[in-house]
Amino acid sequence: MSFLKNLISSIMRGSLKGGYFRSKDFGVLHKDINKALESVMSKSGEVSSLVYAEHLSNLIENLDDKQLIDFFNTLIEKYDIDSNSLLKASKEYSKNKTQKNLEIISRSSEPQWVELFRRLNTVSEGTHRLVRLRERIRSLEKDNPDLAFFDISLLNLFKHWFNPSFLVLKRIDWSTPANILEKIIAYEAVHEINSWEDLRARLAPEDRRCFAFFHPLIPNEPLIFVEVALSDNMPETINEVIKIDRSITLDQDINTAVFYSISNCQDGLSGISFGNFLIKKVAHKLKQENEGLDRFVTLSPAPGFTKWLKEKSIDEDLHEDNLLKQALIYLLDSDREDGYPNDPVAKFHLGNGAILEKVNLNSDLSSKGINQSKGVMINYLYNLDLLEKNHELFFKTKTVQQSDGIKSLRKKLQIDKQAKSK
Repeated sequence: MSFLKNLISSIMRGSLKGGYFRSKDFGVLHKDINKALESVMSKSGEVSSLVYAEHLSNLIENLDDKQLIDFFNTLIEKYDIDSNSLLKASKEYSKNKTQKNLEIISRSSEPQWVELFRRLNTVSEGTHRLVRLRERIRSLEKDNPDLAFFDISLLNLFKHWFNPSFLVLKRIDWSTPANILEKIIAYEAVHEINSWEDLRARLAPEDRRCFAFFHPLIPNEPLIFVEVALSDNMPETINEVIKIDRSITLDQDINTAVFYSISNCQDGLSGISFGNFLIKKVAHKLKQENEGLDRFVTLSPAPGFTKWLKEKSIDEDLHEDNLLKQALIYLLDSDREDGYPNDPVAKFHLGNGAILEKVNLNSDLSSKGINQSKGVMINYLYNLDLLEKNHELFFKTKTVQQSDGIKSLRKKLQIDKQAKSK
């Protein structure tokens, strides 16, 4: 099927350029976007549907913001759920519960414009084009709340299309094509890569690794990537991990894998969690490649800590013990209505089954590190044998799994016992 789809898409692209598909074969390729939309929604033939969908996709991409909003308003107006048909189908199913009637309800309860997205997905680079379209929708959604319908519908489709079982794990190293390396530089969201020399220091040495998830239909666009330092210790500062001029840890001395940066690359895929699958898959892969590896940790920022201090009206010019105490309260004692950790990075790693291992002061003294985290960074420990147990326990009880060191520190600093602990 993949070969056939690519063949048809290739024929279609060439035919559009060459002008072979004209009205006598497939009708008119309308310049008016609403007529082009009608053509896509009314055609069911495989080839004709691809031709019209490709044409409509091009028209959509050329719309300015106002035109795009008008286009989506037209979709709601003309291709929304038919309430009368849905009501009739529901009544019929309540009287006669058959598979056929259930299928009718399913079709009736879905807006017709969801099928439009499916058809747009079939064109050349259709999946990537829809991801970019959702990026635009998200950028306009704040001032145009009706766009939320399309945002959520695309997200639901993407959750199926970007199922982790479809994703391909690839190692990124210094021999990776330049177009991918340039994207790694651009997408790095935690610790900025300032030069090619900086990038080389993270990819080329034998004690450094980088892995990314790709989707088969978007082979040149990383979805998410993680950077790993192979070490003989658990680092306390980010500088000892990413500085260019450093000593290389020899293979026989490596016992610790440090996940120090995880970056999502596609805003159009926001809401889909790739990180938990990536970390676990990379951890198991590294374990297979390095028999000496017996510890998997992170060196993670606490990006909401400085903001939390301000909201609590706590003096930001804290001495070390007081700063450490407030950091532990921030990490352990939730202020959220749902009871989950205040810090989004903490919620991510604890939700993956990691435990809170250590809190490090003066760990990231960059302007970003100070502005977001007061220089604080966290080591979360991934025990591969306990991940599933910890994951289930976290979402069941919302307790923060802690190392013995954190428990002792909490006692020493006299942090209220009501702070969530286990």
